[in-house]
Amino acid sequence: MSFFVHLSQEEYLEFVCGCGAAIINVGITFPINKIIFRQMLHGVGLRNASSQLVNEGFSTLYRGIGPPLFQKTLSTSLMFGTYDAIQRPLLESNLNSRLAKIIAALVAGTAEAALTPFERVQTLLQDNNYNKHFINMRHAIKVIATDYSVSEFYRGLTPILLRNGPSNISFFLLRETANTCIVIPPTAWTGYKVFKEFLTGAFIGSLNSALFYPCNVLKVHMQSNLGGPFKSIKQATIEIYRLRGNRVSYFYRGVHMNYTRSFISWGVVNVAYENLKSFIKSN
Repeated sequence: MSFFVHLSQEEYLEFVCGCGAAIINVGITFPINKIIFRQMLHGVGLRNASSQLVNEGFSTLYRGIGPPLFQKTLSTSLMFGTYDAIQRPLLESNLNSRLAKIIAALVAGTAEAALTPFERVQTLLQDNNYNKHFINMRHAIKVIATDYSVSEFYRGLTPILLRNGPSNISFFLLRETANTCIVIPPTAWTGYKVFKEFLTGAFIGSLNSALFYPCNVLKVHMQSNLGGPFKSIKQATIEIYRLRGNRVSYFYRGVHMNYTRSFISWGVVNVAYENLKSFIKSN
């Protein structure tokens, strides 16, 4: 708690802008994310996953949006805010700038892992096998809290940790490089700036989504179980490999839709973040 008390106004701004960017992003990309989830869970093609949602109807299309809305809002806020708050004192202590950014990004990614319960509940709500078990997010949380231990909320934590830290390092370092190399003149049309911000976030986000996609497949597989023993990364990997015809390529089922979603999602996040920051600073 004392960490937040000592934040400067500039550092609070990072948290606020990250939060706003996430809300805009989730509202736009949730249906795409749900299709990808079904591909991850069942190892089916795009047409099959899309047909599942069409057959279930519009009333269930946004079923499960609560957890990702809360999780992504808090996660993106922590991502930008913690990164900035950790990086500043490290740079002021004359630590190597590249090392300071890596440490800050890693700490931010680890902090985001505290939000694993939201991803856990989201998995259960988006899995059609649990459509009749849970009414909504509140009901799912109540069932898990009442019938299972607290550790059940953190099922799948290991692949989340393996994903968060390294992907944050990649995002912030590549984003800084792109901002340094691609300079838009102050007199240029505003649209060029927005276009640059979108493409910067989009390309980095889609690259990270492809690189760390197997971590998400493992996470979804581990979290699709409710109760029973927890699976290790090794156990989950062997199980998926055998269930999907002993083909490594099946770990990437849904990756095309995922990097398409990430292209749009991180493009939106980067544009929203940069423009929210400029708007708040100018008012």
